[in-house]
Amino acid sequence: MPPSVAVQKPFRMSQALALFGAQAIHFVYHTGGIARLVTRTARVIFRSRWDHREIVRQCFVIGNRSLAIVALTGLFTGMVLALQFTIGLGRFGLKLYTAQVVGLALTRELAPVLTSLMVAARVGSGIAAELGSMMVTEQVLAIEAMGADPIQRLVAPRLIATMITTPLLTVFANAIGVFGGMVITVGEAGVTPTFYMQQIWRTVVTEDFVHGLAKTVFFAGCIASIACYQGLTTYGGTEGVGRSTTRAVVYASIVIFIADFFLTKLFILL
Repeated sequence: MPPSVAVQKPFRMSQALALFGAQAIHFVYHTGGIARLVTRTARVIFRSRWDHREIVRQCFVIGNRSLAIVALTGLFTGMVLALQFTIGLGRFGLKLYTAQVVGLALTRELAPVLTSLMVAARVGSGIAAELGSMMVTEQVLAIEAMGADPIQRLVAPRLIATMITTPLLTVFANAIGVFGGMVITVGEAGVTPTFYMQQIWRTVVTEDFVHGLAKTVFFAGCIASIACYQGLTTYGGTEGVGRSTTRAVVYASIVIFIADFFLTKLFILL
């Protein structure tokens, strides 16, 4: 056999089990770390004074970072929904009901989930990168050396601000998504804007709107908790910051999709 030809060793079942076990341990370890961080943060929030100025500043930063991308996402989501349902319902002569389907789909599912994903990508990555940079430059250790609690100074304001701002962004995404759907429905289905809005008001009830906003509060808590945990466990210099940022976005996105299913099932049963 020529020396340039590499011999491939057979993949054994023991290797697969070892890989699965390592991933399972990794998952349990990080899940426990996030749970401990959430517990400590909740204790700080309920037992300590809030830094209102920092919370307001974080709300402004989060809203400023996410507003444009949430607006684009909501607008084109509403337009695509209206276009697809106009075509699909038109086959059965039901174009007039496009507004009802668009309104329900946006308020209950698409606006909360897509807004949370945009917040995870834009804000979650920023939080992980910011706290990760502070970790590798030992700024967090300096905060502890001065007798301050990093959870109170760094984590709690970001968690509270994210849980406040994400529902507000979802309300904005709902409004602009409904507007985008109206533009397409008026042109494709031949209805008037007044008729379109009347269909929205008759179909989308308060319960649908509240369920969507309740999801975003939970999603926001998951996004901020995961991002802060990844940032505070960063090591390895600038490469470590990149790893933490990527993990924060990926893990938060996965949690959003999984939690959305269970929250939807829970709200249906209530």
